[in-house]
Amino acid sequence: MINLSSTNPIKEKKIRPGRGIGSGKGKTSGRGHKGQKSRRGVAIKSFEGGQMPLYRRLPKRGFNSIKKIDIAKVNVGKIQFFIDKKKIKVNEKINLNLLKKISLINQKSHKVKILANGDIKDKVDIEVDFISKSAREKLDKTGSTVKILK
Repeated sequence: MINLSSTNPIKEKKIRPGRGIGSGKGKTSGRGHKGQKSRRGVAIKSFEGGQMPLYRRLPKRGFNSIKKIDIAKVNVGKIQFFIDKKKIKVNEKINLNLLKKISLINQKSHKVKILANGDIKDKVDIEVDFISKSAREKLDKTGSTVKILK
């Protein structure tokens, strides 16, 4: 003889709300009496009973990457402009601290990249994190020394 209980496990009966008072979920179908939540098609999204909702308690992040490092971009033409205005001395080493001191870049910047827009006539000593190929070519023509920081 085959034991049917092992092959066909008995399933719990599905609750069918609104099927009479004897079902245990009849009349109001577990929704209480009246009010917004008793109506059909109502879901009060992210409402936490008047408490400040979670999405408003957390800080806004948007598209600003947390890991992003601020890299300042400086054109060689701008460096020449500051040399002409005598804010940068030709024999001075041009680096992050000097550029911050003369307010050519933002104080929040952590690294510097030299770009090739404009022309440079003077021979300078530059110490930066990044440099474009064309900017390096322009600086090599003037005989400038460029040191890339790691």
